[in-house]
Amino acid sequence: MAHLQAEHSYLCQYEALRAKNPWRPKLTQAQLDAVPPVVHPVVRTHPETGRKSLFVSEHFTTRIVGLPDSESAALLQRLFAHTTAAGLVYRHQWQPHDMVFWDNRSVTHLAAGTPDHLRRKLYRTTIEGDTPF
Repeated sequence: MAHLQAEHSYLCQYEALRAKNPWRPKLTQAQLDAVPPVVHPVVRTHPETGRKSLFVSEHFTTRIVGLPDSESAALLQRLFAHTTAAGLVYRHQWQPHDMVFWDNRSVTHLAAGTPDHLRRKLYRTTIEGDTPF
């Protein structure tokens, strides 16, 4: 597993998510062109801790490079199921003034709980990261 590479696309689920949420804008051609698919290892090593973690996402990972489509899809479904296994999930119970931080290099995250017809407000900061290895 450690040698496998996966393709990721920001656009993989974008239109499906946009269809459910009136706040998600239609992307311009320039915006679409700015987010080509990228390839990263399926298992990445955290640069500070050396710990291994899965680097796959139901919303972005499109295929395992070099595997036939059916094998790629089956493996991704198993990996997606593992990343959301009950013992591995933290679900934050929001309180006023909460601030939550996580490390995208070792955590899969999903915004949940805001009804699609309501607008979610958040302030996000991203620290420039490293290339997964």
